[in-house]
Amino acid sequence: MARSVNKVILVGNVGKEPEIKFASNGNAIANFSLATSERFKDKSGEWQERTEWHSLVAYQRTAEIIRDYVKKGSKLYVEGRIQTRSWDDQASGQKRYKTEIVVNDLVLLSGRDETSGGGSYARSNNYDQRPASSDDLVQSTEITDDDIPF
Repeated sequence: MARSVNKVILVGNVGKEPEIKFASNGNAIANFSLATSERFKDKSGEWQERTEWHSLVAYQRTAEIIRDYVKKGSKLYVEGRIQTRSWDDQASGQKRYKTEIVVNDLVLLSGRDETSGGGSYARSNNYDQRPASSDDLVQSTEITDDDIPF
């Protein structure tokens, strides 16, 4: 069987406050929407903007980070996979489907008190959410004579 890939990368803004629930085993589940926009020229040469809304779900530690740091308007970088769930609607008896992105990695691009623009960030796959100190950055980028190729 041929190998396949199911990977999504999005950068966008959260549409409304994330909804946080807890499973019976105590694990957090976050549901939220993310808007991405693209600009294009229409047939008359005028710039248009099209917004696409994505449904996202995150589990466990990533959901807790969303609960603590993400709010409406937050700018996020998200990596995940597409998943479609189905269930029987109890009211109508019809089969319902929902396609969503299961978040595997999350980077907060907005600062703690801002909803857009740069600022500090936190990665969901790195449990230490503190940004690196400037001393750590200087030490990791220090150049020695051995680094120079001539």
